[in-house]
Amino acid sequence: MYNPSAVGGTANTEYGSRLFIYEVEGLRQNGETDKMDYSIRRSGSVFITVPYSRMNQEMQRISRMGGKIVSIRPYDGTSSNGNGSAHTESQSVQSVEAPKPMTQAKEKKKHDDVPVNIYRPNNPYVGTCLSNDELVAEGGIGTVRHLIFDISGGDLRYLEGQSIGIIPDGTDDRGKPHKIRLYSIASTRHGDHVDDKTVSLCVRQLEYKHPETGETVYGVCSTFLKNLNPGDPVKITGPVGKEMLLPEDPEANIIMMATGTGIAPFRAYLWRMFKDNERAANPDYQFKGFAWLIFGIPTTPNVLYMQELEELQAKYPDHFRITYAISREQKNSEGGRMYIQHRVAEHADEIWNMVKQEKTHTYICGLKGMEDGIDEAMAGAAGKEDITWKEYQRSIKERWHVETY
Repeated sequence: MYNPSAVGGTANTEYGSRLFIYEVEGLRQNGETDKMDYSIRRSGSVFITVPYSRMNQEMQRISRMGGKIVSIRPYDGTSSNGNGSAHTESQSVQSVEAPKPMTQAKEKKKHDDVPVNIYRPNNPYVGTCLSNDELVAEGGIGTVRHLIFDISGGDLRYLEGQSIGIIPDGTDDRGKPHKIRLYSIASTRHGDHVDDKTVSLCVRQLEYKHPETGETVYGVCSTFLKNLNPGDPVKITGPVGKEMLLPEDPEANIIMMATGTGIAPFRAYLWRMFKDNERAANPDYQFKGFAWLIFGIPTTPNVLYMQELEELQAKYPDHFRITYAISREQKNSEGGRMYIQHRVAEHADEIWNMVKQEKTHTYICGLKGMEDGIDEAMAGAAGKEDITWKEYQRSIKERWHVETY
């Protein structure tokens, strides 16, 4: 997918070669942004690195996609690469760390027992690739890999909802080592083998056409991961993140809204809740609540982990429900493409009734473009009871979890 941080060349003047950071709000999810990818931000903004020579073109492009530029500042070259979830990265121009979370709810509570930054970029853990399998079925769009890494030789431990960093091999176009890319963990704390020796990722290979040359450009880290073979080493940092942690209450209701590889943390949740070997490994956590996954994907072959998800739903019909939004196959009520926000609108009253319950936690992971539509649907449902959604949403910040990009 196209990464706006990589567009444009540089002018031949010293000033023309400078870079600037655009802080952009309100990018809509649509057919155009479906082709794009943004560095994950724990905020309400997308941060785009733009060469001076392309500032006007980028302003026009952002406007066409419904975005609003709220600030522009020079890039000083010191900011780190993106923070966040499962599946994004920067290219030839590095992305910039968001200065402070904006729309994502503030950290819910102090988690003193949550492992964080056991391994840092200057001293990463070197794991081993155990397997690298394709998740997109025949006829689907793009390539998404499920990777399992051996971490048995170190001290790396993690919880469901956290992320790890990957440092791809090689150097950038300036001869410097690549910076880390963060990906949401797709396995439970015990790993896919339930032996506390592995960690798994769900990674889509970033691919897009350069807007000027038409050349196909591939993501640095996602391509590195796609091409890993069993036995290959991989540098891992982390874990990081406390926003997307599951509540400890086994009777909680869990609403999950995902697009694409935003399914990664939710796979970890569902495996912990429902997989037989996981339930056996966690006698103190036997899920008895209700889990609802609303999953947005472009085509049926792009439904990641489809067989296992539907097996869980068949086995636990009173505790797990899946609702798909398949944009290129299904139509919304207005005859357009079916995105996740349209499914939320269809079920808004039911979701609202669940959200009002103190034991309900809602998690949103994937494309930021779905947030406005979700808020609009919830505002309509809440408004029937003369409740202002935005005010209510702020009041449940400990139960409303967002990690979008």
